[in-house]
Amino acid sequence: MSVQDMIKKSVLEADNFSNAINFGTFFTIILNMAVAVLVGYLIFRIYRKYYNGVIYSRTYGLTLVGMTILTCMVTLAISTNIVISLGMVGALSIVRYRTAIKEPLDLLYMFWAITSGITVGANMYVLVAVGFLVMYLFVSVTFGKKAVANTYILMVRYEGDENISDNIMREFNSMKHTVKSKLYKNGTYEMTVEVTCKEEQLSFVERIERVMGVTQVSFVKYNGEYHG
Repeated sequence: MSVQDMIKKSVLEADNFSNAINFGTFFTIILNMAVAVLVGYLIFRIYRKYYNGVIYSRTYGLTLVGMTILTCMVTLAISTNIVISLGMVGALSIVRYRTAIKEPLDLLYMFWAITSGITVGANMYVLVAVGFLVMYLFVSVTFGKKAVANTYILMVRYEGDENISDNIMREFNSMKHTVKSKLYKNGTYEMTVEVTCKEEQLSFVERIERVMGVTQVSFVKYNGEYHG
């Protein structure tokens, strides 16, 4: 069969598709969409459980569910004939996404949702199950164990002479710490320190607040995106 004959056949199938839907086709569509919803929701739950960033985004998590459903729907559409697949490729090629992904790990969940939706739409349920199991084991083993020590960013503002910074540094004791930046403006110093410590050692923040000359202490968990 030539390419021209394939295109003609696809055009006829596309024209008669709406009239040719039977119970089996309808059941397949409903089943695939239901499986896509289930898989997308499970990916969302895993994302929420093992999220280690600073600010959890529930909106992004729900987007994973919708992304799984939409890719399943696209796969179901383009699997009918070559005409729809070519039209879909042309339509999607003009779409531009400008939303920046701040956390590289979010790309893992995004592609997980996309590939799951594609495989569900292609009726590859065994591949979906095996892929889901492998990804779940990978995420749970890699990100399931909480680190013994966490990294934090401490921002201290103080007034007075430069010797006050020495008193602040003494409060870190043996904890690993690195001064990232130090600014001076109108008699006020602002120092940013990266510190690695265990949760039971966080009391040092209160000691720093009591240092003479310290006016403000800000303390956040570090997720690898600080630029100073």
